[in-house]
Amino acid sequence: MATATTKSASVKSLGGEILRTFKSDFRGELLQPGDKNYNEARKVYNAMIDKQPGLIAYCSEVADVVKAVRFAGAYNLDVAVRAGGHNGAGLGMCEDGLCIDLSKMKLIRVNQEANTVLVEGGCTWGEVDQATHAYGLAMPSGIISTTGVGGLTLGGGHGHLSRKYGLTIDNLLEAEIVLATGEVVTANEQEHQDLFWAVRGGGGNFGVVTSFLFRLHPVSTVYAGPMFWELGSAPEILKWYREFLPAAPEELNGFFAFMAVPPAPSFPEHLHLQKVCGIVWCHCGKSDQAEETLSQVREKFPPIFEHVGAMPYPALQSAFDALYPKGHNWYWRGDFVKEIPDEAIEQHVKFANELPTMQSTMHLYPVDGAVNRVGKEDTAFSFREANWSQVIVGVDPDAKNNERITQWAKDYWKAIHPYSLGGAYVNFMMEEGQERVKATYRDNYDRLLKVKQKYDPSNFFHLNQNIKA
Repeated sequence: MATATTKSASVKSLGGEILRTFKSDFRGELLQPGDKNYNEARKVYNAMIDKQPGLIAYCSEVADVVKAVRFAGAYNLDVAVRAGGHNGAGLGMCEDGLCIDLSKMKLIRVNQEANTVLVEGGCTWGEVDQATHAYGLAMPSGIISTTGVGGLTLGGGHGHLSRKYGLTIDNLLEAEIVLATGEVVTANEQEHQDLFWAVRGGGGNFGVVTSFLFRLHPVSTVYAGPMFWELGSAPEILKWYREFLPAAPEELNGFFAFMAVPPAPSFPEHLHLQKVCGIVWCHCGKSDQAEETLSQVREKFPPIFEHVGAMPYPALQSAFDALYPKGHNWYWRGDFVKEIPDEAIEQHVKFANELPTMQSTMHLYPVDGAVNRVGKEDTAFSFREANWSQVIVGVDPDAKNNERITQWAKDYWKAIHPYSLGGAYVNFMMEEGQERVKATYRDNYDRLLKVKQKYDPSNFFHLNQNIKA
């Protein structure tokens, strides 16, 4: 099997008969360079990523995944696993190897009596939200509905409901996983407990997760939306926010952002492209309590714009989809943050004033409340003492601006990193080197390595934030 240290074979080196035999036994669709839809199929969310796999295997069922894994192992091919394709570093795609694509595996089954949902690995969170919303239920996930369930979950998963209901992995009950050998196993609190621990934050290091079983929560309508203030108010707003939110009821979530107002009809024309600071609120409790709390915010800091009110939870989850469609160029850096000192605020404001493009931004996502009540050794996700997960994002549709947005994000991160906890959310990392991966898992790294050596000793699954000796 291909490993991270052994040179992998190329699909091009395989004979035509080998590929014909594989295709004859594969129920899903297989695409190679030169096929009609190949160039579109190899694209991922981040347009900076331009990789050309030798073969894309659109799996239709678990058996297809097993066959693809065994085929890659037999011929020493690099393997990338793609679900939603949102990974910023493009780790769901590979050069010359085999991309196992789960996007055709779309089963979603809600069990209303048990408050659970079974989700296949190719689903997006928007699809899950629509299915669960019909029952007045929801799952803590991210903030963009086109994000894949698999990638977000395996990294930890945080978003609008995290303070109240924890990370996505805190609501994971079971995972079905295809190992590097092609064996299919179920991991939960009773079976393969070590593997279940590892996949809750350890990324795609251990196998292909073909389905997830999640616990759901009674969330239907939320009181939510953005409030904007002039950028000059940012120091005052951030100093208030750093104290206010951790002390607020856990039903209230609000991520802080620096951004430019999009030139869209939903925003006043005089604010278009103006740089602002803002908070995107989500209150999952009673509307009257939400209104009372946010009325106090309005009185203290009158916003220059707001669009806050009652809405279906899926509407909030999809609110930013149009602003960040597939095909833009992305570069991001992340860190976990416990406190936001005045010195950090100075750097934040400096780089906010230098936002390089309209869609470039910085977000501080709250990861306190229920997230903090899980022990740092209870899952592979380690930073349970953090109050925020920070991401700095350079984004633009024009590749000519790639150097500009990348340098801004790197410089911003370098200036603010000293005020962090030292590691990042794996889903907010580019390919930043092994020491950065170790810093993210901290004391859990050695335990992850043991699980890796047990279930994937050849490092077959190495196109990820890799766990290795």
